[in-house]
Amino acid sequence: MCGISFLYDPSPVPERGSVRSRSAIAAMAYRGPDEIGFHDGDTWYMGQARLAIIGLVDGQQPMADPSGRWWLTYNGEVYNYKEVRAELGARWTFRTQSDTEVVLAGLILEGASFLRRLNGMWALALWDTCERTLLLARDRLGKKPLYFQAGPTQFACASELPALQKLLPARQRRVDRDSMADILRYGFAMPGRTVQEDVGEVLPGHVLHWSPGRAVEQASYWSLSTLVAAPATGHDVLELLTSAVKYRLVADVEVGAFLSGGIDSSLVSAIAARHCDHPLRTFSIGFSEASFDETAHARRMAEYLGTRHESQVFAAPEVAHMARLVVGHIGMPFGDASLLPTAAVSALAAGRVKVALSGDGADELFAGYQRYLGRLLLRWYSRLPIGLQKTAERLLGALPEPLHHHSSSYLKKAKLFARSAALSRHEGETGYVAPRIFSDAEIARLAPDVAGRGHRTPALPERANGDDLLQMMMRDALVYLPQDILVKTDRASMAYSLEQRSPFLDYRLVELALSQDSGRHFRGLRGKALLRESVRALAPSWLWRRRKQGFAVPLGTWFRGEMGDALLRESRRAEQWLLDPAHVTRLVEEHRKGDVDHGQRLWLLWTCAIWQTGLQETAAAQAEPVPAPYLSGNRA
Repeated sequence: MCGISFLYDPSPVPERGSVRSRSAIAAMAYRGPDEIGFHDGDTWYMGQARLAIIGLVDGQQPMADPSGRWWLTYNGEVYNYKEVRAELGARWTFRTQSDTEVVLAGLILEGASFLRRLNGMWALALWDTCERTLLLARDRLGKKPLYFQAGPTQFACASELPALQKLLPARQRRVDRDSMADILRYGFAMPGRTVQEDVGEVLPGHVLHWSPGRAVEQASYWSLSTLVAAPATGHDVLELLTSAVKYRLVADVEVGAFLSGGIDSSLVSAIAARHCDHPLRTFSIGFSEASFDETAHARRMAEYLGTRHESQVFAAPEVAHMARLVVGHIGMPFGDASLLPTAAVSALAAGRVKVALSGDGADELFAGYQRYLGRLLLRWYSRLPIGLQKTAERLLGALPEPLHHHSSSYLKKAKLFARSAALSRHEGETGYVAPRIFSDAEIARLAPDVAGRGHRTPALPERANGDDLLQMMMRDALVYLPQDILVKTDRASMAYSLEQRSPFLDYRLVELALSQDSGRHFRGLRGKALLRESVRALAPSWLWRRRKQGFAVPLGTWFRGEMGDALLRESRRAEQWLLDPAHVTRLVEEHRKGDVDHGQRLWLLWTCAIWQTGLQETAAAQAEPVPAPYLSGNRA
């Protein structure tokens, strides 16, 4: 993996562009500590910080074709590059063994349609010095990030938002109030948007075209809208998952795996252990709070698979370390606090390997989230008389809310369900259907300046119409996956120079899973039916009996102590324009009294507060990896 940048700026002082290009790459040097590369043109500047995984000695970038007309900077891996290279061999004389040259050759020979032939993850910039045209592209699911800022005569793009600010530092930074409303609503901005009004992101599965004097144009090269119903067998799923894992073992360095002890990471590790040419290394992070800890299950699974397993205990990190992850790497408020343990397990793995496999994507594609079950229950619940619904919700609301993880608390599950049902009844289901962090009414009180704002979400493929569960799964694949899960995993892993690969996000497996009706994924009230029947033989019976837990963080406990104080301090600063300090204080007090667990909400508000106070500038200037003093305990 890498950090990339491109700048077009016809400034009369070209040295300024060169300095900005180097400053942007320095700001994300942790993404590629193996090698730094630059090329300065007459009015354009390209850079890369390289993490060498394939083609260790001859994959330097930026890379040009033999004529020097086209230049490429590329962040990603193409797992089938050897097959594609062989197909291009009759039309191209290859000079390197890297997948980078395969991408360069294919784009020159076939244009953007070439991307459909690739199996992998990428974000890239290709500059044509003769036509003076720029092509940007992201992989189908949006594994790798690429942000841009465009003007009539200037254009800049980079892998991370703080680095992008280095390329055009003089531009005014205006807050996109629609995106801020969506962040308060869901914890993230909608696809293609950022918290900055004039900064966008290349959409997953899209190419972007730009040239001086012309507007930005984005076009899709892959979409879920083309899927048709195609019943799959368990053998089909097993065959594709096995192929996906084997592809992601392709590397010139050692590959390890995250192993939480849950179904998804266990399946990936089981297949990887069978096909590795070395004993597989696996890694997990535990918690001192029992309801959040899965390390015993991870150790048990590691013993079953015979992997070389290491684990450590996650303790509450220092506020400064959390701020650097959120502000210095993500660059905008972010509602998913599992960013923290993901960074911790990445730090652990990075001490042993340069690549780690994960189970990300399985829940979205095979209906593993408990909110899908909640959707089924809501069908029944909504048929009850309104008075009975409100009475039940009022009784549940009167009970103190535990701080345990919801997987081990039926009361907490019931409260979450009741809040979701009430929100659905009061506000309807416009836009993205997902758990709300704050309702529209709460946003109006908390942040009046963005009340009533928000972006529309991507249109659903027609095939999902009439199947509300499939609609949820497709929306998650189009919105939640790229805007939350993949942002979290990319920034957390790359903060420690670790490449993270997700076999479940192989586009062939994605297409197969989402071409099934939702009934294929559910048996009664249990999800992942198709996945279970396909790969049951890979794991012991006790694994299939485990309740889903997820990679949650004990925010409830944290915000009753130091984190609550930190939030109150930040929200009361004079320069805060977004958050109403009185409303924030009320939420903290309710949380500390134990009436309700506002942990996730308070985390999101804290990220909003630190982003607003200007910490993003100071954090972005720090290019060193995030330290990890919050890991404690012995390696197991």
